Parts: sequence; structure tokens; C-alpha cells
Amino acid sequence: MELQDVIRKRRMVRTYDLSRPIPRAIVDRLLQNAVRAPSAGFSQGWAFLVLDDQEDIDKFRRAVTPEQGAEGWLAANVAAPLIIVPMSNREVYLDRYAEPEKGHTDRDTSWWPAPYWDIDTGMATMSMLLTAVDQGLGACFFGIPRPTYPSFRAAFGVPDAFTPIGAVSFGYSEEPAHDLRARRRRTEEVIHWRRWDS
Repeated sequence: MELQDVIRKRRMVRTYDLSRPIPRAIVDRLLQNAVRAPSAGFSQGWAFLVLDDQEDIDKFRRAVTPEQGAEGWLAANVAAPLIIVPMSNREVYLDRYAEPEKGHTDRDTSWWPAPYWDIDTGMATMSMLLTAVDQGLGACFFGIPRPTYPSFRAAFGVPDAFTPIGAVSFGYSEEPAHDLRARRRRTEEVIHWRRWDS
């Protein structure tokens, strides 16, 4: 599929054919493309937890279900044949930028203009979302309630240094095609040439 077609067709899909597993070769391609995303200082401070077994997906839902308001979180209600949880590790970046050629030996986070560990993991996630379209899959990025991070880590043995930036469900879509043009903000509202008020 041409890149422009992939970008044009990419949207969040929440309903999948649960009887149709995703071939391992496609899962491998999602992950291989994720780890080719750019990262500050080539730090690559990310990790990806792959859940492709219904028992593990059920355990994920239980782990990330908040005590109140579970109905408002897709994480607590997601039904998909595959979930990948992208996680960032700030310490990898602080270690990398404490190396001699980077010159920030104090490992202070105050000079960072943005949390690049999260941004880079987000770029890796976008690579997976685009790859999903190219492979004929639907996908949806969704948040995980912050208070459930400890139970998520405990359920899957995730070290404390790794923080989920969200999760992505994947599967063969059972949703009808939608034309989102009417809901998409007009380009002149979000793109500013030379000056904000031009």
C-alpha cells in the first residue's frame, strides 16, 4: 500500500473479529517497525509488552481496571486478539545524556524541554499504527489509568523503571468504514504559515 493511502486510511478501530488471530509474521513486523522509530541520542528507551493470548488479555483488563469509573476506560473493556503495551524508560535517557559527549552528568531532568522518553515511545507507537493499516489491520491507541500502573506492573513483572504510555489494540476490523472529513479540523485552523495570525 502506498504511504499516502496508509496515512489517509489510518483511524482508531475499537471492534475486531475476535475469531481471527493475527499471524505471527504480522506481529513481528509491527514490532520491527516500532523499534526503527527515531529516539533522542539513539537512546531507544522503550520496551513493548505483547499480549496475544486471551488469558493474558483478560489479566490485562483486570490489572488496569480502576476501582471507580471502569466504564469510562477502554483499557478496562477492550476486546482484541492482540494488545501491545509500549513503555518508556526515562533512566535510559538520563544515562545516555550523562555520557561524556552529551555533557549532562548531573542527570537532571529540568533542562529537558519535553519528556523525550515518552515522545520517542509515542513515535514508535505511531509506526505500529501505520504498519497495522499497511497489513490490513485495525488498531486503537488508548490510555491506561495511572493509579493502576502498580497492578499492571505486578501482573506482568514489569520493572518500575518502565512506564506505559498507553496501550494499542490490534485486530481485523469489524467496523464499517467512516468518512471522518466532517469531524477533522480544517487545515487553516491548525497550520500557520510564517506567523500565527497570518
